[in-house]
Amino acid sequence: MGVGINVGDFYYEIGSEDFFHSFFSTISYHLEPEGWGTKYPFLMNEFYQGSLKWDLSTKLIEELKDAHRRLQNYKPSQVVWNIEDSSLEPPWGDNISSDITSLANYFVTSDGEDLIEVLYNAFQTSYNEKENIEIG
Repeated sequence: MGVGINVGDFYYEIGSEDFFHSFFSTISYHLEPEGWGTKYPFLMNEFYQGSLKWDLSTKLIEELKDAHRRLQNYKPSQVVWNIEDSSLEPPWGDNISSDITSLANYFVTSDGEDLIEVLYNAFQTSYNEKENIEIG
């Protein structure tokens, strides 16, 4: 089943549920040593639960910028497909593009867009349009 983000009349295609969960699993595993949502509460708890009010979108942008910067320090081989089951691996295994140089640019949507850029755009649209964000 596919996942996307709705912001008013705007829709941002993401990809599979497993792919989307992997992005958050990777962030939590590597960047939140105290556990899920302890460093990035708006991104990991509020947004990931399915929706967020538009006036909090600036918090999402701040947290995403920090996570993006920090993910540059991790190799693509350090991706976490599912934080609840570390034995699971991405369906493509290690067969990734040579353009992927770190976990900061590892995640690409089903439309071929950088996931972090798509999230930035959705969060900024939410703020600009004063529209809530929903995962659907």
